[in-house]
Amino acid sequence: MIYWDIFWAFFISNILGYGGGPSTIPLIQNEVVNQFNWLTLKEFGDLLAMANVLPGPIATKMGAYIGYEVGGVVGLVIALIATVAPSAIAVIILFAFVNHFKNAPQVKWMTKSVQPVIAILLGILAFQFFLTAFEDIGVLHLLILGLGSLLLLEKLKIHPALVIVASLFYGGIFLSH
Repeated sequence: MIYWDIFWAFFISNILGYGGGPSTIPLIQNEVVNQFNWLTLKEFGDLLAMANVLPGPIATKMGAYIGYEVGGVVGLVIALIATVAPSAIAVIILFAFVNHFKNAPQVKWMTKSVQPVIAILLGILAFQFFLTAFEDIGVLHLLILGLGSLLLLEKLKIHPALVIVASLFYGGIFLSH
């Protein structure tokens, strides 16, 4: 039964996650944290941070990790298949129609109307991570990480990957329990 749950959690998240990437993160979070309780919100946030640092699609890295943690190697394979299958199926089915509908106003409207929904879902997820970080590490470390990241990204124009790595080192040095 656990393998079916793994498959369903990642399949439904990726079939509903229009556009992949950022749009699937809140859906995966809902399934993994809220629905099946495989991870806490803090663990999910840590996983998301690590998935962002590593190269490649976020959803597949998250699926592989969670699938392995919950169901071992078989769970990993099932999670990867469930993550990739919706896109593969959609590409195969929609490939025949792409040239015919690419300039249709309905397709353009759908693409533009989904963007605010994705932004709101990511905003809610960021707010949940903020609350969890505030509870876990306290206001001082949260301000140091938040304002330090803002300064490094906006004023000094440091690459985001380097800011993430620096934040990981800061957390490893000052926040390890």
